[in-house]
Amino acid sequence: MRTQIQRRVVCWRALWLLCFSVVWSATDAQLRYTIPEELKEGSVVGNIAKDLGLDVSEISNRKLRIASESGKQYFSLNLRNGELLVSEVIDRETLCGQSASCVLPLQVIIEDPLQFYRVEVEIQDINDNSPVFQSDTKNLDASETTLIGARFPLEPAQDPDVGSNALRKYALNKNDYFVLQVKNDKDGTKVPEIVLQKALDREKQSLHHLILTGIDGGDPARSGTSQITIKVLDVNDNAPVFEQDLYEIKVKENSTPGTIIQIVTAIDEDDGVNGEIEYLLGSVTPETQKGLFSIDSDSGELTISKSIDYEMSNTYKIDIRARDKGVPVTEGHCTVHVKVLDINDNAPEITIASSPKPVREDAPAGTMVALLNVKDLDSGVNGNVTLGMTRDTPFKLKPTFSNHYALVTDSRLDRETFPRYEIELKATDSGSPPLESKKIITVEILDVNDNPPVFSERVYSVYMKENSSPGSILASVTASDLDTGENAKIVYSLLDSNTQGVPVSSYVYINAENGSIFSMHSFDYEKIKIFHVIVLAKDHGSPSLSSNATVHVFILDQNDNAPAVIYPSTSMGSVSHQRMPRAAKAGHLVTKVTAVDADSGHNAWLFYRLAEATDASLFSVNLHTGEVRTKRAVSEHDDPSQRLTIEIKDNGEPIQCTTVTVEILIEEGTQEAISDYNIKTTENNKKSGKITLYLIISLGTVSVFSVLTLFTLIVKCVRSSIRNSSCCIRRTDSGYKNPNRNLQIQLNTDGPIKYVEVLGGDMMSQSQSFGSYLSPMSEFSDLTLIKPSSTGNFTDTLNTLDASLPDSAWTFESQQVREQQ
Repeated sequence: MRTQIQRRVVCWRALWLLCFSVVWSATDAQLRYTIPEELKEGSVVGNIAKDLGLDVSEISNRKLRIASESGKQYFSLNLRNGELLVSEVIDRETLCGQSASCVLPLQVIIEDPLQFYRVEVEIQDINDNSPVFQSDTKNLDASETTLIGARFPLEPAQDPDVGSNALRKYALNKNDYFVLQVKNDKDGTKVPEIVLQKALDREKQSLHHLILTGIDGGDPARSGTSQITIKVLDVNDNAPVFEQDLYEIKVKENSTPGTIIQIVTAIDEDDGVNGEIEYLLGSVTPETQKGLFSIDSDSGELTISKSIDYEMSNTYKIDIRARDKGVPVTEGHCTVHVKVLDINDNAPEITIASSPKPVREDAPAGTMVALLNVKDLDSGVNGNVTLGMTRDTPFKLKPTFSNHYALVTDSRLDRETFPRYEIELKATDSGSPPLESKKIITVEILDVNDNPPVFSERVYSVYMKENSSPGSILASVTASDLDTGENAKIVYSLLDSNTQGVPVSSYVYINAENGSIFSMHSFDYEKIKIFHVIVLAKDHGSPSLSSNATVHVFILDQNDNAPAVIYPSTSMGSVSHQRMPRAAKAGHLVTKVTAVDADSGHNAWLFYRLAEATDASLFSVNLHTGEVRTKRAVSEHDDPSQRLTIEIKDNGEPIQCTTVTVEILIEEGTQEAISDYNIKTTENNKKSGKITLYLIISLGTVSVFSVLTLFTLIVKCVRSSIRNSSCCIRRTDSGYKNPNRNLQIQLNTDGPIKYVEVLGGDMMSQSQSFGSYLSPMSEFSDLTLIKPSSTGNFTDTLNTLDASLPDSAWTFESQQVREQQ
């Protein structure tokens, strides 16, 4: 009876397994999760119930559970919400070693009705391991007869991490005898070697201490070091030499332990003990591989010690050394590459059929850049390949025919923004798990002339002293062009323009290569005070592009003009003759010396001084006004003929001066003449009244004109401020006086010499200027109206006259500077 029950149980189990196999054969890996290693216990991997479309109530009703195919349960299922949780911290290196892919398969079983699903959890590597050398110290022996260029293989650092977190490079401390070289094996392993670059001499230095550092590619990077001590030995200068430096063999992963996979042979040219060779596994061979392979010390037979697993590693690199028994011991090295054969483990390959050529930045969309094709050595589903590329680039992949693509432009290019593109191509097959490969191609963008030169400033202001020597540099303008090559080469030139009717090219010239502007001749501030230069920057592109900038050149005044005496006049001779009565009292105004300076500002301030006199105790000269007055009453003993030499100095640097000689005749009876003059003046009140009336009318008219002019200037200033142009300049209290006056009225009634001046327009232009002088020494009050000619002598004289006037003078000024376009 019990036997029948056992048979029924066995039958039911067989039937259950048959149903399970049928159902499982109809399913495939339906869920896949990716998590990094070292996640804490309880971390959520994903929600299996949600991803399978199950309600929370179905989790317990249908008895949802998971089972691990690996035998060890790394995950657990939260039956309340269907979340897949980490139940044990996963170390990818322990689980999968250095395999490129690490996947943990799970089975999801649901009852009522029975359903099976496959869940794959991919474990991604993190940089949690530093490169570690097999030993912290390494001792090497080197003969002093070792030739320069000799190589000493070193122990490579082991880094359990994979991908970008794996070992990337080595570094060796600086020394005079050895340099580091890294040899890349076919499997991608980086083997450090030190190479002798300077002959060893044991008598000079018997020990060399080196530090080898291994650095991985993580962020931040990790590193490990090994101390290398090289002992320089003597004698036995021939090391064993293998027949091949590299042995490449293929071994099936199911080969049985004890199988001989390769026999290596080395030859030592030495005799006796120095020629006896024994074979050993080299220190470069990792400890994990020393347990898998062994070598016979006498025959050199390399055998398999333990079963090898393709999933753990598909290639092995074994370092074998042949060591003689001489003193000192010398050894030779060879490397055996063992390739483990497996099935269906080929990643797609990307081939560049036509390398990308440089593309013009004005290329239209759809321009072909390169031809590509992909292939996969696998077959079936594992051989179906999909090709993708980096997003957010102005390129796209256009399929042509089977597994062939064209890389074409997709939008507008701009070399100035992106002169080159690094495009990553990614090929992925349809296998399970899928394999992929990447390749980066570079596309250079060619420049077209689409950017004009741009000046560092649109407007330059340059200040230059007058009388500077010709050829002096005024300014340097610079322009830049975002293009390259010929499109960025700039030539500078001057645009045709006139200043005061003279071409600007006669004033300055420009260096076409560097934009330096030089003067053609010396400038005179009294003739020209400002001029404008328009510089054109033009590139060498086709068609060429250009832009311009304006250079304002301001001429600065120098004290290069001596004062000029305008009263008393000495045109008829070198001496001016004046008369005065012997009855004159102290303070009597004898005459007034008036001078002007063609310069401006401080250079035009004038000072008067009595340089020489027949009797210095009789006369004095006012320092600022030039008035000549008596210091005391004239006595009968004074010489009737007095000669005065008056010196006029300006305030410039260096000081300019001039002198005027006044001959004063002291006469008897002049008092009566003066009385007669006063009577005649009384009789001519009507005539003087008319003159005064004319002056009042003139002053009123000028005042109205001044108000209108000022209003017009204000309106222009407001309008011009919108265009960022300078409009009005007013004289400040600093004492600087701009000679460009549109209107100036001066009235002086101090003393017996009376005058009024009305100046209109620019002093350098063909403007009109009127002046009236009334001398008390003449019999009648004379009114003289003077209109200057086109020459600049008298105009320059009037231009600086106001600089020497006393503070009692009344001046109205209005100035307008027009920017030359």
